[in-house]
Amino acid sequence: MNSASNMFKVAVVGGEGIGPEVTAQSHRILNWFIAERGVPLVVREAQYGLIPYLSKGKVLPEDTVEAMDEADAILWGASGGPETREVSAEARKAGSLLSLRSKYDLYANLRPIVANPALAEAAPLKAEVLDGVDFIIIRELTSGIYFGEPRGIETLPDGQRRGFNTEQYTTNQVRRVARAAFELARTRKSRVCSVDKANVLETSVVWREEVTALHREEFSDIELTHLYVDNAAMQIVRQPRQFDVMVTGNIFGDILSDCAAMASGSLGMLPSASLGPVDRFGRRKALYEPVHGSAPDIAGKGIANPLGSILSVAMMLRLTLNRPDDADLLERSVAAALAGGARTADIAEASAKRLSTVEMGDAVLSALNEAVAEQREQA
Repeated sequence: MNSASNMFKVAVVGGEGIGPEVTAQSHRILNWFIAERGVPLVVREAQYGLIPYLSKGKVLPEDTVEAMDEADAILWGASGGPETREVSAEARKAGSLLSLRSKYDLYANLRPIVANPALAEAAPLKAEVLDGVDFIIIRELTSGIYFGEPRGIETLPDGQRRGFNTEQYTTNQVRRVARAAFELARTRKSRVCSVDKANVLETSVVWREEVTALHREEFSDIELTHLYVDNAAMQIVRQPRQFDVMVTGNIFGDILSDCAAMASGSLGMLPSASLGPVDRFGRRKALYEPVHGSAPDIAGKGIANPLGSILSVAMMLRLTLNRPDDADLLERSVAAALAGGARTADIAEASAKRLSTVEMGDAVLSALNEAVAEQREQA
């Protein structure tokens, strides 16, 4: 919470592609919780991407930086797409999502994977495979190959080009994200699966040894297993309900969490939270975003699924705003909307009516209002 008042501050940054469309709906949800549930929240919208670049020469202009710096939480839309060709590589790198993760030290990325029974017919996996799926992937987000140095592209003496990146992990980088996984597991089913490639990579040897040592020293009450990343990918689509909390490095988590989208019905359904370290006031910076990208092929058509962004608000309510009951209310309302047949194109059965992005937002808001009305009647 902001130290100057009892109000939380949230920066809403729609970004590019379908980002502004889906965050417009999650912003509506935030406004509903402010008006109907008294959530002490100040929301500030800010721009990112091509539009501010064309007018100000930066994809991340000063007023957006200020909004995010002041915020307790950032609600992010998406970045990237064909328009990136109009932005200089230097400007794009300076304002990239990777740079923001590094700046705020958002080292733990949480991606819940929950199979909704209402989407069983539209899901690419069989209903019996999806039955009971409820796990979470914790991805280390500020180290590994995406941040390692040296990196670059060079021309060799014989004229060939070579691209190179450096994968590396230190004890502290591994242990802090593993600790987050173990602590989360204590609030769930007390099982952690650590994913690496220790049969090939020295960084993974360090990863496995440090996770194992931390488990032995502080978390022996938690069941710990290990999988190689290739086997983990197979198990996610073969028997995803075996998992509770999965923890892994940056690149493996990036790939596995998209693979795990098939266990939730659609990439458009997945929310995420990226968390920084807890400061001396007990606060931690957080960025919430749907897992999907900018989806330029459907941008501007009003058909994108906003549920990943809306469910990211539920994570914000739980993890930053300390409103677990409101988080539960929002998740139940999304489930109710889906149970009532609300479908965007990506999760629609062949015979289902396909809602627009705004209409899906309407469906969730309607479910929220119905849930609150029912609570009042029962009181």
